[in-house]
Amino acid sequence: MPVTENNISELALELGLAMSEMKSRLRQKIQTRINEYDPDLSFELIEILGVLSRNDGINQQEISNKISKDKSSVTYLINNLVKRELVERIEYSNDRRNKQIFLTAKGKEIVEIVYPWALELYEKAAGNLGIEKIQDALFLVKKNDNKS
Repeated sequence: MPVTENNISELALELGLAMSEMKSRLRQKIQTRINEYDPDLSFELIEILGVLSRNDGINQQEISNKISKDKSSVTYLINNLVKRELVERIEYSNDRRNKQIFLTAKGKEIVEIVYPWALELYEKAAGNLGIEKIQDALFLVKKNDNKS
């Protein structure tokens, strides 16, 4: 079959749908596992804790960008995490309106328990794909994401 603009569009659409479906299924499996540990924790809360475990001290806008959620949703989620004493907000010394978000010891403890479960499920989802194929796919998605 010759490659045409229409074929490329259809393939790109199919790739996007497949990625969305994979994320949805993984999210459900991760949430099921989280519920076994603590029914009051949600995937979204764990997602923020995971981001902070890799980027402790970033602000709410940066968290919003990393998890692709609007800032008001992230504010609500962070308020929830603060109430549970899993994160804390600390004002920037030069801009009191802007706050950095840090994991507390209790938040770090939950990440150490729950995050490996998520990684295990993502590894299973990758199946027998080699690391090179995953890196190539990630490169392509990120490369094209910068063009939009």
